[in-house]
Amino acid sequence: MLDAASMLFQAHGYHATGMREVIAATRLSPGAVHHHFPTKESLAIAVITDRVAPAVRESWIEPVRHAASLRQGVTRVFTEIIRGIDDRGQVSGCPLNNLAMELSLTNVRLRDALRSIFREWQDALEQRISETPRGKQMTKNQRSAAAAFIVASYSGAMNLAKATQEPTPLKVTRRALAHWLTEQRLS
Repeated sequence: MLDAASMLFQAHGYHATGMREVIAATRLSPGAVHHHFPTKESLAIAVITDRVAPAVRESWIEPVRHAASLRQGVTRVFTEIIRGIDDRGQVSGCPLNNLAMELSLTNVRLRDALRSIFREWQDALEQRISETPRGKQMTKNQRSAAAAFIVASYSGAMNLAKATQEPTPLKVTRRALAHWLTEQRLS
């Protein structure tokens, strides 16, 4: 059920996806669906917690955490995401960014759930930044700003890639971030 809802939210958006579409995609009875998720909001919270957050951990946090360097990790993440886009032949966007863009002004509970994923992502980047030669000299606020810059760069590039339906903005941003990380001695 969460997979179906996640796929529908990604393809059509949260607001354009009704519970009827989710029920049809799962072939479950309406009663069974409403027993577990009495509202679409409760279903969205579960999708964010159980699908989107693990996807961010798998695609961003863990690769950066386990890379030999921050620059290598960030570059590898971009490379894998670009490879996935090339394989699919389309840019559907980042599930976290898509939901954040759609829901952040309309639903406080969903915004808070999304914010916690962004916070975890930025915290992981801050940790890696603190392990670099320059990062050891930075204040917590400076490390936080650098982490936010990386997340914002990726998020903006992904939104541009989605709007143009080509990975070029991600490729350009991958190069620019690699250069910036080296220049800032954060690699």
